[in-house]
Amino acid sequence: MACRHFGKAIKTAFKLKHMFSLFKGKSELEKLNEKYKKLLEDAHRLSTSNRTLSDQKTAEANEVLSQIEALNKNS
Repeated sequence: MACRHFGKAIKTAFKLKHMFSLFKGKSELEKLNEKYKKLLEDAHRLSTSNRTLSDQKTAEANEVLSQIEALNKNS
């Protein structure tokens, strides 16, 4: 009987943890990954119309990738 209540308490705690994680901000790594992805998408889109701007976006993406790798090394 006690085991059933313990399982229910665990499930409730798990739900609460995930519910409050919705309000938690994104980590620095998540933000950098999104920025990197967006820069690569922009570079790809621009590659057919403005090669210079596409190269700039690619260079920015490489800088962000360096930051991501540095964070991964520290973790």
